[in-house]
Amino acid sequence: MTWEQALDILLDALIDTAKVIPFLLIAYLAMEFLEHKASEKMENTLGKIGKAGPLVGSALGIIPQCGFSATASNLYTAGVITEGTLLSIYLTTSDEALPILISTPSAHTSIWKILLCKVCVGIVAGFIIDFIYRRLKVTKVPVDQCENCGCNEEGGGIIKPAIIHTLKITIFVLIVNLVLGYAIGFLGHERLSEFMLNGSYAQPFITAFIGLVPNCAISVLLTELYVSGALSLGSCVAGLCSGAGIGLAVLLKTNKSKKENIRIIIILYSVSAIFGFLLMLFGAK
Repeated sequence: MTWEQALDILLDALIDTAKVIPFLLIAYLAMEFLEHKASEKMENTLGKIGKAGPLVGSALGIIPQCGFSATASNLYTAGVITEGTLLSIYLTTSDEALPILISTPSAHTSIWKILLCKVCVGIVAGFIIDFIYRRLKVTKVPVDQCENCGCNEEGGGIIKPAIIHTLKITIFVLIVNLVLGYAIGFLGHERLSEFMLNGSYAQPFITAFIGLVPNCAISVLLTELYVSGALSLGSCVAGLCSGAGIGLAVLLKTNKSKKENIRIIIILYSVSAIFGFLLMLFGAK
């Protein structure tokens, strides 16, 4: 790796991190407002919207950016949205994949297929998960992200704690982007393509695992490999479904329940890999 390439990776990491900042700040401002200012009527309204969360989350997830998955992680941690809604957003998050497909003429016919697959699996999986959790009476215990951080002092308002939390998560996101960016830079696309067993039915399970890496660059890599013919449609969908951008990194940082985090990751991987495998098995192209 040359110094120019190292500098490019650094700049990409800074740019990707900067893109996430507005979404984080808006999310924390909204959560602080809800915590300090929301009336009982607003809370009841949010509760009603929550039942349709997977549908709304899947619709928002297809917007080409990865900041919304980070926002969703914060909202879930605070108990504002359900686990089904969170997973529907993760499964449909498109981040940088959509712009690449649009900019590649040969891939235009695949855009609607990939988006439709992601939206369908996001909606179905989200509603099923919420239904099962309601039947089993599994509830989310909201996490106070201001605990022991000194930002929730008397008279502090909502702006100060929102900025403090945004800065903390931004630093964490930057570190993740740098580490993964340099790792991908050293490995290279060709070696990754060989590693993912091109043409094998095991490929969706590999791409779904790679998709879990909390970095927007992963969706770029998977999309480019699909466009070049190194990945099948099912394998690409599997990786893009499990690829929640920086959302998983934010979840692991903010949500204190390891049990919940592990459960979410397992469900995300399983749904993505199995759905991708079925697409490949039935010859979807």
